[in-house]
Amino acid sequence: MSGGVDSSVAASLLVDAGYECVGVFMRHGRPALPPEPGPPGPLAILPGGHDADARRTSGHQGCCSVTDALDARRVADRLGIPLFALDLTDDFSQIIDYFATEYGRGRTPNPCVRCNTWIKFGRLFDHADAIGATHVATGHYARLIHAANGRPQIFRGHDAARDQSYVLFDVSPERLGRMLLPVGGMSKDDVRRRAAALGLITADKPDSQEICFVASGEHARLVGHRLGGSRAGEIVTQDGRVLGQHPGIEHFTVGQRHGLKLAVGRPLYVVRIEPDTCRIVVGDRDEVPDTELVAGEATWLEPVGDEPFACLVQCRAQRGPAPAVVTPLGPGRFSARFTGGPDQSPGPISPGQPAVCYAADRLLGGGWIEG
Repeated sequence: MSGGVDSSVAASLLVDAGYECVGVFMRHGRPALPPEPGPPGPLAILPGGHDADARRTSGHQGCCSVTDALDARRVADRLGIPLFALDLTDDFSQIIDYFATEYGRGRTPNPCVRCNTWIKFGRLFDHADAIGATHVATGHYARLIHAANGRPQIFRGHDAARDQSYVLFDVSPERLGRMLLPVGGMSKDDVRRRAAALGLITADKPDSQEICFVASGEHARLVGHRLGGSRAGEIVTQDGRVLGQHPGIEHFTVGQRHGLKLAVGRPLYVVRIEPDTCRIVVGDRDEVPDTELVAGEATWLEPVGDEPFACLVQCRAQRGPAPAVVTPLGPGRFSARFTGGPDQSPGPISPGQPAVCYAADRLLGGGWIEG
């Protein structure tokens, strides 16, 4: 229970269904960054009567703050279930290290997927086993449906605008049978209405949009702090012509247009990031890779065989899937060749991001883009 409306309603649905529920709140521990020097900001009164320091801080931005812990406690009390706080400082530290290391390698990380794999459907299963719980439930907008043969399958959430199946591709297949996703068949409006009807304090709480361990706009400072300094260098064209300088490769991702600060008379995009030279390579939009990829660390929730197959592949959480032919390349790797043309492009293909495969709305699995 993160202190948000989705997990609050998920818990209420399980209580109504007759489950014996135990709430768990995940503590991150210390902030990922020390606060920036400067005078304190104003004191704000947050929804629900919580007082909080409104100055810019460097951790606990998206969820799992002290305010969220209070909200989770109040929801648990309202539902009549116990709530325990787990100290997962070391686990979150691994996610932060992964986040910084990936940017240092010129890749674009996705810490939310790693959190689901390592913590929410990883470490929480250890806690479930320790207390004798049969299932682990979350407020993700995805549907878990059992096929005719009894095998559990993940489908996109009913609310397409909120679908979160993309960030579940890396969950261990062996754990699907012990997962519960109670709000996957609901819309966000339905979730908020149910929360309001139950008198839950989270009913009107804004959604978390930021990475939970770093404030908006501060990820580059976090990467520099973790790696011992920013990795500044040159901005160059494909043929090596120097156009300018940049403050660090951690500021950029493949396909990015804004923030280059170049006056060349036409839009330029990040085509490639070279971590060894710290160069940002730029070019025209048609030079941005968007036609094929190779992915590693593949996890298949459904059997896909060894032969090429057609499916839909999604390369960013904020973009829709695109038609592709996927070719397994042996254990843990596959390639994808996109077949839909410019009108059905997957968007820029960024190393470090997930490539997630679907058969219509059914999640097949996916991997991490290598290039």
